[in-house]
Amino acid sequence: MVRPTHLGMMALALSLTLGPPCAAQEEGGLMKGRAFIPDTSLERPEHVGLRAHTNHRILVEPAGGEGPGGGMTPIQIRSFYGVAGTGSGVIAIVDAYNYPTALSDFNTFAGYFGLPLESSTSVTASTNKVFQVVYATGSKPGNNGGWNQEAALDIEWAHALAPAAKIVLVEAKSASYSDLLKAVDVAARIAGVKQVSMSWGGSEWSGETGYDSHFNVTGPVFFAATGDTGGVVIYPSCSQYVAAAGGTSVSTTSAGLLVSESAWSDGGGGNSAYVAKPSWQVPVTMTGTRRGVPDLASDADPETGVSVYDSTSYAGMKGWMVFGGTSVATPCLSGMLNASGAAFTTTSAFLANLYSLYLAGFTGNGPVEFRDITTGSNGFPARAGWDYCTGVGAPIAPASF
Repeated sequence: MVRPTHLGMMALALSLTLGPPCAAQEEGGLMKGRAFIPDTSLERPEHVGLRAHTNHRILVEPAGGEGPGGGMTPIQIRSFYGVAGTGSGVIAIVDAYNYPTALSDFNTFAGYFGLPLESSTSVTASTNKVFQVVYATGSKPGNNGGWNQEAALDIEWAHALAPAAKIVLVEAKSASYSDLLKAVDVAARIAGVKQVSMSWGGSEWSGETGYDSHFNVTGPVFFAATGDTGGVVIYPSCSQYVAAAGGTSVSTTSAGLLVSESAWSDGGGGNSAYVAKPSWQVPVTMTGTRRGVPDLASDADPETGVSVYDSTSYAGMKGWMVFGGTSVATPCLSGMLNASGAAFTTTSAFLANLYSLYLAGFTGNGPVEFRDITTGSNGFPARAGWDYCTGVGAPIAPASF
């Protein structure tokens, strides 16, 4: 059955897929299969080391989830990963540019799925209980439609996984690393912040570790997307002070229940060219002397993507859409950790615990905390134990984080 929310997406699909079936350049982005990749998720050679890109894609045909447009719902994603808690404190989302309809879109999403609403009409009021926007430089940035999509995804799905946590969107002046990292610094200083979600990044470069000081701080746990190019490593997810979010694809019954999970073919992963293996990753011998990513993973395939609401038109798209990419996994995993109630004041402490739990469960010396993903490939094959597709696997008992 075609749902009303599918009609606009089907029209968009027709307008974007005319021509050869391969990836084709379009105004505002390109098509890959049934997914639209906005231009903000495309990296240009001159951007390496200077500017970051988003990591989201939008499915332009009806999907099979239970939410608007056929996207997965908060109830589905929470059930897939055994999330029982509702969270507390603050999850900070760092994105570039201003998202002018953030508050109304956040409340539309929350209202549709029965999540807490932000009652304030001032999006920047520090007294807000559920959602707030902070301008990293103190002044409102300019607008950017692709980054608006990213922010919509990030704030809505962090809220979906940790509905009792306050979501704070920290808006950087631009997508330059200089501006984004200033926003990271602001996010890390927010009172009560527990996680910082960063769904952006870019190709590695020789000077990347010079930025690590922004993440090597006491306070929140940092999460970053591993990117949407199979078997490729991006920064900052490969920093030793950041938890790297990889991607999976889920299979469900007609009732929307999880059947199986496999590696997403376009999820980032591999060994860093510049970051040495951290001490907490020593149990993973296959990475040799280098930092391997991802650390863990969750649903990111656009074909099994999540419902997102963004009322700002961009590339002919607005309203309810189905999003994929490791930009989905990043806020979701941040929210899962928040909902677990586990308290970590550094990312290194979180990752040390993560790998300790993984090793104990994998060797039979402790409970199994992660679903071992052994099917699929992102250029590297999924395998028993840690791999370059999904890291330690997907959480199944995040209360034990």
